[in-house]
Amino acid sequence: MLSPRRSVLLLAVGLAAGCAPRPLTPRATDPRPYGPDWASPLLRDHPLAGRILDVKGRRWIDQATLDAALARADVSVLGEVHDNPDHHRLQAREVRAVTAAGRRPALAFEMLSTPVQETLDAAQAAPGATADSIAEAVEWGKSGWPAFPLYRPIFEAGLQARLPLVAANLSRVAAREMMKKGVGALPEETRAWLGRAPDPTPAELAQLRKEMAEDHCGEMPEEMVKPLVQAQRARDAELAVRTAAAASVDQRGAILVAGDGHARNDRAVPAWLARELAGKRVVSVGHLEVRAGLTHPDDYAAEYQGALPFDFVVFTPGAEREDPCLELKKKMDAKKAGAPPARP
Repeated sequence: MLSPRRSVLLLAVGLAAGCAPRPLTPRATDPRPYGPDWASPLLRDHPLAGRILDVKGRRWIDQATLDAALARADVSVLGEVHDNPDHHRLQAREVRAVTAAGRRPALAFEMLSTPVQETLDAAQAAPGATADSIAEAVEWGKSGWPAFPLYRPIFEAGLQARLPLVAANLSRVAAREMMKKGVGALPEETRAWLGRAPDPTPAELAQLRKEMAEDHCGEMPEEMVKPLVQAQRARDAELAVRTAAAASVDQRGAILVAGDGHARNDRAVPAWLARELAGKRVVSVGHLEVRAGLTHPDDYAAEYQGALPFDFVVFTPGAEREDPCLELKKKMDAKKAGAPPARP
């Protein structure tokens, strides 16, 4: 995902990229499908908030055009900033748009790791299953993800349409084992996908290392950055493997809900799917928070080396949040000092 720390740097980076080609400035006559009933409070009146960008077409589109693209896709990857409630409301609406078109895809989640699939299946099959009963069964409250009410609308949309729910992410235990022992610790099919993928270029590796360092607030020891990059690629591969497998059952297709970082079509899950699912239509949607002073989509492209790596981008207001680096810094300082971190 796009970390809050990195996202606050967008203004400076965007201004520095002022020489890049710029798309049309939104006009009053351009579609603005969403708002004003936002849940997120920051910059609701921003000129981009509520607009949908067709990235390749470099044009503003309406809700029906996005819905049609998602309905035609074999696999859709719906990105998010994890703690933004509007992103989850929009993802739920997008799931409903696909099912309204007569599709019944699998609904996969980054937030659920593969070991809970059996529990997830049983919870969904239980009489009177609800989103909350499923959250309780998979112990969402202990998962470390944002509070379940944020995600409830997506689960409700899936349950209402009787979509099979899929736990798609690499477990934390598996990720730690991979960081210690290498790719040999990964599931067999994930290793196979990694083996067939081209190696990242030096520039891509440098960018991944930079992002991992920034996502961890510059507090991670240098020797840990490379394993974190490997873990990120392994998660992308695992998410793609599980989503592809779910999509192949009766050719029903799939929708993956994941952070915007995993929804990138240049190197993340959509790129893995495009390589492995020849002839299938893969559509990525980034849900991006608007920023003060950044009023053109190309300003946001600066965060992604000059090009927005999604098929469509939905711009929304921003959520309020504390600086996540403050808590991490406390923990890392305590670790360096040899003392146990203070309890929250």
